[in-house]
Amino acid sequence: MKIYIPPQVKRLLLLMTIFIVVFILIRAVLVPEGFGDYGHYRAGSLQDNESYEIKYAGHEACIECHSDIFELKEADLHSELNCEICHGPAQSHVEYPDSVDVKLNRERDFCALCHAAHAAKSTNVIFQINPDEHYIEKICIDCHNPHQPWELKE
Repeated sequence: MKIYIPPQVKRLLLLMTIFIVVFILIRAVLVPEGFGDYGHYRAGSLQDNESYEIKYAGHEACIECHSDIFELKEADLHSELNCEICHGPAQSHVEYPDSVDVKLNRERDFCALCHAAHAAKSTNVIFQINPDEHYIEKICIDCHNPHQPWELKE
């Protein structure tokens, strides 16, 4: 007894088979080597990350030379912040302290990244201002010591 298979079903099966074969071939080309060795990750990404140059030194490196500033900062609201949040990557400064200087960004917009009033921010954690109204003719660090922001300069 012969089973009759309609021609549209044959065409559909052929198309599905072609689709599956093409999918497997494309996946074999696009999925990188080592993908899935450690779960849903590419194993080679570990070596890739190890090859990047270290940019951040960590605040422990800053304390070694700048303990006086660290003591000021620890006594104020910015105590929870790492130095490199405001000063930027400092590894090159640690390696070459005489030739590489890490300066604070003096732009109002930089301070506003954290301190601009925003409804989603907690006012209990970060003091907020409206940078378009709060002494717009001045730069923040002209009045505020960034290491002790509540202490206004004279």
